[in-house]
Amino acid sequence: MSKSKIIRQQIWGRLHDVAKPDTRFHLNFSEVIPDFMGSEAATEHVVAMPDYAASQFAFITPDNCLVDLRRRMIAEGKSFVMSTYGIYRGFLLIEPGMVPAGAELYAAWLDGMEHFARPITLEEIARRGRFDLMVTGASAVSVDGVRFGKGHGFFDLEWGMFTDLGLVDETTPVVAVVHDCQMVEEKLTPSETDILVDHIATPTRMHRVERRAKRPHGVKWNLLEPKQIADTPPLQELQRIQGIA
Repeated sequence: MSKSKIIRQQIWGRLHDVAKPDTRFHLNFSEVIPDFMGSEAATEHVVAMPDYAASQFAFITPDNCLVDLRRRMIAEGKSFVMSTYGIYRGFLLIEPGMVPAGAELYAAWLDGMEHFARPITLEEIARRGRFDLMVTGASAVSVDGVRFGKGHGFFDLEWGMFTDLGLVDETTPVVAVVHDCQMVEEKLTPSETDILVDHIATPTRMHRVERRAKRPHGVKWNLLEPKQIADTPPLQELQRIQGIA
């Protein structure tokens, strides 16, 4: 078993004490990054960041622990893009005016995003310009910023697509929102696709990472199975943009 898998298993054991069950996947952490006790406090650390205050166009993952952050962004009139589960149906966009007053919390949930948001293509995202901020959940994240997801590589894949289009780079602030039990104190060596985050927000603190390695760039096509490309419309779109297909 790889070190990353061992860490996931250890963290998932601790998560059972603080995680909030998902309506579809319950506590199956290989299928969902859960909400947890204290996620609203972690959100407060994010919204206190100058990078958050200055952001006008952000990317937020569909993780349950980010519901309160998405609610805050909708209420504050911030535009953001969110991926659908597994990126199977691409990306969704929320802009000011799309959610009526009083419906912000429902809109922040995945079912609400499906109702109020609209699909957006990679080409349209690229026309709008760079992301000011990226926020993601995680299964685990090390103190030196190495992030582990559920093991499917979705956030790494999204990062690859966005870097290929010039929407994010080394200077883009990336924040991981996790419970304190999901922080790994030892330093880890990132793989060629692992995304290094700049900040880790937990219920008790905001940890700033002194990044020691470069983030990856571009989609690693050689690491993808044909079925994954066939199941992910944005990858097919990127191939068309790049003249691969």
